[in-house]
Parts: sequence; structure tokens; C-alpha cells
Amino acid sequence: MIAPVIAFASLLAIGIGFAVGLLGSGGSILTTPLLVYVVGFDAKSAITASLLVVAVTSAFGLISHARAGRVIWRTGLLFGGAGMVGAFAGGQIGQHLPGALLLAAFSVMMALTAVAMIRGRRRIAADGPHAGLPIARILLDGLVVGFVTGLVGAGGGFLVVPALALLGGLAMPNAVATSLLVVSMKSVAGFLGYVLEFGDGSLVRISPMTDIDWLATVTITVGAACGAVLGSRLIGRVHPNRLRIVFGWFVLVMAVFILSQQIGSTVIDFASGSVLNLVEVLGAVVAIVVFFTWIIRRPVQEQIADYDEPEIAFESPTSGERPSQD
Repeated sequence: MIAPVIAFASLLAIGIGFAVGLLGSGGSILTTPLLVYVVGFDAKSAITASLLVVAVTSAFGLISHARAGRVIWRTGLLFGGAGMVGAFAGGQIGQHLPGALLLAAFSVMMALTAVAMIRGRRRIAADGPHAGLPIARILLDGLVVGFVTGLVGAGGGFLVVPALALLGGLAMPNAVATSLLVVSMKSVAGFLGYVLEFGDGSLVRISPMTDIDWLATVTITVGAACGAVLGSRLIGRVHPNRLRIVFGWFVLVMAVFILSQQIGSTVIDFASGSVLNLVEVLGAVVAIVVFFTWIIRRPVQEQIADYDEPEIAFESPTSGERPSQD
């Protein structure tokens, strides 16, 4: 790998980590495109490496939030534990899917992430801290979101934050902080799902389907982790509502670019007689649009009163928080 390319990618990774630390979601969705179009990874290697980058970045972003007491550990560990199971399963399945199919699915998820960021979050009515905590539903949502994370290599923070607010009764600052714990846990599981395979009997080994440039991956991970620490420390100094909207539009443009690339390649395959590839990719796009539209719209129907994003801009380390639960 050429050193200038790695250096440039690391600078971009700092920006990605900054968004993760500040917003609790969104930045990780750009890790895979960075690895594919800047560093030159193939689709599966990029998805695998991005899961590692996201896991480490979220963990570093979590540190400042944890010190400020914003993380609700019990809810996060419940959601994250279920997410790890789903993410590992998603990674195992993703090993055997075509790279074009995974990138098409990823681009659709990017687009829906962008729409969710542009629309903004909503305020959730809660009866009190963890009132009537629906453990079964938290576990189910954790499994579903974790599976998507492991399959396409995205952190899924834009799904985790509203789920924590709705199901766990968390205030938005706590939901943002706790989401970093959840994203880190399930990204680790998704990464292991891609790099490990089960051989004869109970033998576990490194999957030959995944070929990662570890130097580039570690360098980008370090850059993203530094950005995450910076972003989490600048909460209250940067207007997150404006950053979220600008970032959302950027993600949307990237999603359109990636999807157009994949559709263009499938059209070429179709012209060459590969009908199956075209059906696979277009079918996956339709299925994922329907699935994520349902996930995004479902909580909106249960919400009341628009949520104004500047609430996330903490005036002090304790504003809007609930006591941390060990």
C-alpha cells in the first residue's frame, strides 16, 4: 500500500471518528467507502476492516461519555449482548454473499441513514428511568440491528439511538452515549463473524475469504479513534444539529454514488448474460429499502413532539443525564 494513500485515508478517518464521537452515529457509515474507493480494498475486505475500525472508534468515543456518567450500562449491555449474537450471524452469512450484493445493500443503508440524520431525532415520552423496561423487545431489536451491522459492516447507530430512547426510556444524551457501547460490542462480533469460520467438528479458523491489509487498517483505526476522542470532547462547542444535517447530505451523495456504481456494474453483467447478478442486487435493494423504511417509520409513529437536536450539545458533563447504572 502506498504511504501517501494511507496518510490521506488516515486524515479522512479522523473526520469520520470526529462525527462518531460527537453524534453517536453516522461517521461509521463512511468507513467502508473510504476503504473501497480511497484505500482500494475489495468489498468484503472493506466491510470486515470497517467493523474493526468502528468497534475501536466507538470504544474510544465512549470513554469521555462514560467519565461524564452518561452511559446507561444495564440497557447498553442488554442491547449490545443481543446485537453481538446477531452481528456474528450476519458476518458468517456475509462471507458467502457476492461483494456487489453487499455494497448495494450497504449503499441503501447509507441513504436511509442520511435521511434519518437530515430529518433529525424526536423527543420520546418516558414515564421514568427504565420504566417497564421491555427486555424481550430490547433483545429482539438488538438481534435485528446486530444482524444488519454484521452483514453490511455499518455501526447502525442511527437505529440504535432511537431504539434505546424508545425501549429503554433513555434521555437523548444518554441514548447517544450508550449507543457507542452497543455499536462497539456488535461491531466486534460482526468482525469475528467475517474473519472466523467453522471447520470440521468444532474447529474454528481464520476464513480464507477475508484478505485484509492490516497496516492500512490499523493506521486508519488509529486516526478514527483520535477523531472520536476529539469529537466527544467538543460536545457543547460544536452545534450538532447543523453538523448532522450537513453530514447527512454528504452521506446521501456518497450513497447515490456507490449505488449507481453497483447498478451500473449489474447492468453490464446483465448485458453479458449474467441475469442472476442483476436479480440478486436489485432484489436486495428493494428488500432492504422496505425493511429499513419499516424500522425508521415504526418509532416515529410512537413519538410525540419534535426533538430539537441542540439538546445533545451538553452545557455541562451532567446535563440531561441519568445516573449511571453499573
